[in-house]
Amino acid sequence: MPQTKIRIEHVNYYYGQTQVLKDVTLDVAEKAITVFFGPSGGGKTTLLRLINRLNDLVDGTTLEGNIYLDGRDIYNPEVNVPELRRQVGMVFALPLPLPGTIRENVLYGPMLANAENGTQEDEILFRSLNQAALWDEVKDRLDDAASELSGGQQQRLCIARSLALEPDVLLLDEPTSGLDPISTAKVEESLFKLKQDYTIIVVPHSIQQAGRIADEAAFFLMGEMVEHQSGEKIFTNPQHKQTEDYITGRFG
Repeated sequence: MPQTKIRIEHVNYYYGQTQVLKDVTLDVAEKAITVFFGPSGGGKTTLLRLINRLNDLVDGTTLEGNIYLDGRDIYNPEVNVPELRRQVGMVFALPLPLPGTIRENVLYGPMLANAENGTQEDEILFRSLNQAALWDEVKDRLDDAASELSGGQQQRLCIARSLALEPDVLLLDEPTSGLDPISTAKVEESLFKLKQDYTIIVVPHSIQQAGRIADEAAFFLMGEMVEHQSGEKIFTNPQHKQTEDYITGRFG
């Protein structure tokens, strides 16, 4: 059995009076790709954002329950939130490279954290871009503007930027939603490499992508987690009719 990296325990979450997550309990396996899938409005992205406390920035919300990373409650008042966000990186649907060069994008986080010097810079650049399956395409143009990269390359650059801080966990919210099939395949290929070293949670942009990349999968509907299984089981032999109906395209 894989080790548990993240434990989500009886999580209820409200925006004002509206409940968007309903008693969600889930173990996320270490060094595997877990997908949260289901129709929009199911609470998947909200749960993703709770795992690195991005929703701390949203007013009028209420969280009940606990989320543990390596056995530690991440909502404990003693938790250093910036440090948590270094440990739990996040990549969004829209690639958002920073102004500046490819090199500056990758080194931005380590520079803020005072984590790099001249020799380390080269190591961080190579490691991060190589892990994001981008090094071979950009190694001769590190001082070009990041904005000159294609959409797929920009998204992999955003992954590299997260990896530069050496997180334990990588969260990706529909990371290929705006990409063409070739770019999508390259991002997925980088995820397969990354799971050897990182715990990855993805909200995929399609059920087909969920089926391709999932080691583990959790199906969400209207704020509830209906089912959590290995990817192989859930996409070939789901235990709940709602899951089967969604996978086979009867709704959603």
